[in-house]
Amino acid sequence: MNEILKQKITLIILFMFVSILALNALFYTEEPPAKAVSSQVGMQEEINGLLKTEPILKGALAGISIRSAEDGKLLYEHNGGIRMQPASVLKLLTAAASLSVLGEDYRFTTELLTEGKITGGTLLGDLYLKGKGNPTLLPADFAEMAKKLKNEGIMKIDGDLITDDSWYDDVRYSEDLTWNDEHQYYGAQISALTASPNKDYDAGTVIVNVSQGKKGAAAEISLEPDTDFVTIVNETKTVDSKGKQDIRFEREHGTNTIKVTGTFPADSPKTREWVAVWNPTHYAGSLFKKALEEQGIQVVGKIKNGKASNAMPVLIFHKSLPLAELMIPFMKLSNNGHAEVLIKEMGKVVHGSGSWDKGLEVVADELERFGIDTSQIVLRDGSGISHANLIPANEMTKLLFQVQKEKWFPVFLQSLPVAGEKDRMVGGTMRNRLKDESQRIVVQAKTGSLTGVSTLAGYVKTAGGETVIFTILLNNLLDDRNGREVEDQIIRILAKQPR
Repeated sequence: MNEILKQKITLIILFMFVSILALNALFYTEEPPAKAVSSQVGMQEEINGLLKTEPILKGALAGISIRSAEDGKLLYEHNGGIRMQPASVLKLLTAAASLSVLGEDYRFTTELLTEGKITGGTLLGDLYLKGKGNPTLLPADFAEMAKKLKNEGIMKIDGDLITDDSWYDDVRYSEDLTWNDEHQYYGAQISALTASPNKDYDAGTVIVNVSQGKKGAAAEISLEPDTDFVTIVNETKTVDSKGKQDIRFEREHGTNTIKVTGTFPADSPKTREWVAVWNPTHYAGSLFKKALEEQGIQVVGKIKNGKASNAMPVLIFHKSLPLAELMIPFMKLSNNGHAEVLIKEMGKVVHGSGSWDKGLEVVADELERFGIDTSQIVLRDGSGISHANLIPANEMTKLLFQVQKEKWFPVFLQSLPVAGEKDRMVGGTMRNRLKDESQRIVVQAKTGSLTGVSTLAGYVKTAGGETVIFTILLNNLLDDRNGREVEDQIIRILAKQPR
């Protein structure tokens, strides 16, 4: 009897144990790894659906990261940890690092120096024009310096005009700039002494204006600034008003000969092109020499390149606008030259070497201070023009979250293009996007594009009044212009979220 009772008790215990295991299996399952960690299922499903069905993305790669601006929580990601080409979105890194290292009040200096004596209105010796990186020097600034020199009583320079660009190294192009970009305004040579034609501040360029001529004859061509530093070869033709406008600009490699070809219809509005010059240092020198002559100051010698000694006294200096103001044309218009100058300036200030290598080293150090995993990033320049630049979307949104804590963040945020705002210095490269929805959708973001690459990163307000940080990196597109449609659609999804 006791043996039977023992067996029954054993069976009851075994049954209870199995039941407990079954209940545990019913109520507990191991959490699967999350790819989209958003609590907003609707947003997640909408973006996933767009990525799966959008024909533009067939065969392409998309890296997307979305965070809360309030606490930095990752709300959604798709390939967020995969390194992808950022194009000009990379300028966000350069902007943040330069504001952190140089400061929003930082100014670039241009100096006039000499060892010569001034006797009876004549400078007996050479006059040095020393550049220290200012990418915003205009013809008007050279005129101002020439006027100050005249006010010092100097009416003749009995020597040469020496242009000094030794503040930076003599490497003019970033490592991966392609040869067919060198005459484009966005591929201009980087020099510590350079000049810009207008307040877009595309340093190292001239503006070539084309307007109609007599029918059957060449179109009229003018330059801004008016300079003989470049030579124009005019192979255009003015055609009937119903004809096709097809004007092309090309600067011959290693020269300042700019060939303008094609047809220009009568009664058409003027067209213009920014063309990068060869040797921006001498370009700046030629503009300054012209400014001196316009003030009645004679330059006996020639324009030559050289280096002022450290002991040489400064006669006159010119200060640039502060970095906080420079950030507007830099970021709004996505100015490549500004980005590369800032890289070299950071290298000069921190390491005493105005080079890409030392400048990028400074950027990497600042990114680490912001908590960015630099082991997952490839930096080749400051502008994003290189196809070798790589960054994961999650690291970009992490940066955009961290910089909100910096005292210069208002300057950083203000520099970002605003969707639908038609003023170029407000809307920038986003001024023609989401125009009809700009009253409802508030977006401040940096755009980027290269062949096969379209990117966008910044901040968007949701319908619930919250701010969301986003990065969208689209690579391997057949047409990078089509990528904007996908980016804008994702922005619409984010903007309608209740939080």
